[in-house]
Amino acid sequence: MRLRALLDTDSLGLRLLGGEDELDRTVRGVMTTDLRDPSRYLSGGELVLSGLAWRREPADSESFVRILAQAGVAGLAAGTAELGPVPDDLIAACAHHRLPLFSVTESVSFASITEYVVRQVSGERAGDLAAVVDRHRRLMTSGPAGGGPEVVLDLLGSDLDLNAWVLSPTGRRIAGAAPGGDATPAGDTAVGARLAGEHLAAARSGRRSPHRVLLGNSTYSLFPIRSGGRDLRETVLSDWLLAVEADAGDWPAERLDLLQGVTQLIAVERDRRDAARTVRRRLAQEVLELVQTGAPPAEIAARLRVAAPVLLPGLGTAPHWQVVVARVEWEGGDLPGGPVAQTLLEEILVDPGSAGPDPADRIAVAHTGDEAVALVPLPALHEDDADTKAEGLHAESLLRSVQEPLARGLSDDGRLTIGVSAAVHSAEGLRGALEEARHARRVAAARPGPVCAAGHEELASHVLLLPFVPDDVRRAFTARLLDPLRDYDRRHRAELIPTLEAFLDSDGSWTRCAGRLHLHVNTLRYRVGRIEQLTGRDLSRLEDKLDFFLALRMT
Repeated sequence: MRLRALLDTDSLGLRLLGGEDELDRTVRGVMTTDLRDPSRYLSGGELVLSGLAWRREPADSESFVRILAQAGVAGLAAGTAELGPVPDDLIAACAHHRLPLFSVTESVSFASITEYVVRQVSGERAGDLAAVVDRHRRLMTSGPAGGGPEVVLDLLGSDLDLNAWVLSPTGRRIAGAAPGGDATPAGDTAVGARLAGEHLAAARSGRRSPHRVLLGNSTYSLFPIRSGGRDLRETVLSDWLLAVEADAGDWPAERLDLLQGVTQLIAVERDRRDAARTVRRRLAQEVLELVQTGAPPAEIAARLRVAAPVLLPGLGTAPHWQVVVARVEWEGGDLPGGPVAQTLLEEILVDPGSAGPDPADRIAVAHTGDEAVALVPLPALHEDDADTKAEGLHAESLLRSVQEPLARGLSDDGRLTIGVSAAVHSAEGLRGALEEARHARRVAAARPGPVCAAGHEELASHVLLLPFVPDDVRRAFTARLLDPLRDYDRRHRAELIPTLEAFLDSDGSWTRCAGRLHLHVNTLRYRVGRIEQLTGRDLSRLEDKLDFFLALRMT
């Protein structure tokens, strides 16, 4: 904006005292100061507001104005509320250095002028940046020459001082500066997951964007990057989001429009990356169909040889393979879960340390019905050591950083369950790995919560049997054994159930269990005797111990 525009705004209460020929100077900011030498805080183009507290004698005006002129400020506005009319020596100094000088009426505060200037300058800068973003969008639409979302996020930072980044639905940082500044990777992940969770919860509740979130001392504004046209339950778990470290609540319409344009631009990049996964998805689909239809291992191995260079470029030896199965189920069953499960698996299985522009470039996921199946390559340790067990994925680690945001996105009407197989080193093992992953997923489905996972290591345990016991049988079995103890605890606060759990976890050791519960052994013996009396069971017998153990696991 120009100085002339400020003078023409009656509400600002400015009166020109000198420098009429310089009113076309551009104002790039505003600064209020009463320092004798404010040069270290000036970068050029500011309208300086001053109450003249720095002036002790007439000679001070020349020194102060010279400093402003050398810094390249746009003009000086002097307040009259404290010291009265603007002194003649200041008027003369400004005329000498060709610095426009204004007086500010007593009825107008410096804060009002500052707010007006900042709003106008911000709006103009947003308009200029919008033109840049529009040009960049056209480049991105025709090909990758625009440089991806990083370029536009850099422009937001340099031109509007906005720290912004792109996050996945799990909070993984895709582009832009790290949330929280120079945060550690662990802190970065935690902040991203919190923001993604807040965004998913707000979107599922139907609140209008941008969603504003306060974390610590920082306010963040979250803008969805829409794919459009699909059910909200599906898109909210697959779309990216743009996070800006600022409060968008009082932004002018121009700046909000600019950020919406940025989200549309980034959506182009999202579509491009999604299209790049087509080959990997097709390879996974072909292998899955061969495995499910019982194709000869030689045919599956041939398809795997085609897949290996795509998924692990440059790999010198045949990899091990691991299968991960995911299922998304919606209440009412009105929405297919397969596409959502496919997108979520591609996100959950991302290796942030892998090379290339897209860290998901080594993941092949197919889907059918409500189920998605991922074929995950693991490099073999040595060519001559084919039986060596490769280090693979673990169910617990897969969900460590994504469980909270995904649970909020699934809300009360969706559920994600995941099963992980052991690693296999040949095509003959893939069919067994697929069944193993499916069994593990069913074990996960028997657990409470919207997001659950189980691994192959759990299938050698009794827990493999529990998901397949009918619900009415489970309820009858646990009620017969545990209801007498629950009723007694409720009436007498005897803590028989916790005592039973601790006794079984201590393998029936009286001393270890007593120490764990901080009880005298005689007190423990009394409680165990009461448990046996109420249930008619004998905790010295293996069969009765096992029955209690299973009953507790079924609750």
